[in-house]
Amino acid sequence: MFVLLGRLADVFAVLGGVILLAIVAVTTTNTGAFILDRIAGVFGADVAGLPGYEDFVTLAISCAGLMFFPYCQAHRGHVAVDLFMNKFPRTVQQAADKVWLVVTGAISLFLAYWMTFGLVETRADGVVTAVLGWPNWPFYIPGIASMVLWAVISLSQIFGEYEHA
Repeated sequence: MFVLLGRLADVFAVLGGVILLAIVAVTTTNTGAFILDRIAGVFGADVAGLPGYEDFVTLAISCAGLMFFPYCQAHRGHVAVDLFMNKFPRTVQQAADKVWLVVTGAISLFLAYWMTFGLVETRADGVVTAVLGWPNWPFYIPGIASMVLWAVISLSQIFGEYEHA
């Protein structure tokens, strides 16, 4: 079960990376079109950029950004400030760690809860992107799934049951 959590966190991170690569490719293409447009302008011609570039990047980054959180939690890669905690006895350090794991799990579930309402409201309102006309609500799903996975990994770490392979 817990190995599955680690693998799932890995899959989310890889998918987030693939989305980021797509963003970089689209941005590079759009930037190239901008440069070509400037050069073509000298000769009285135009080179159009990608229509809906901003729509795509906005929706894609909203997915990719959140998909790294479960992986980061699985590897205990979040920022930790140990300036004074390492001076305390090991039991106090472990207790503080468990408290922060509970807080992390609670916050990620809180975010998933409210993102679900955002998805429902966005879908009910029929919100679409300005240029491409894509519905916004499906792009909430990876974020909600990421928040839930982040919470599950965090909460399983409280009991010492989860360690990434």
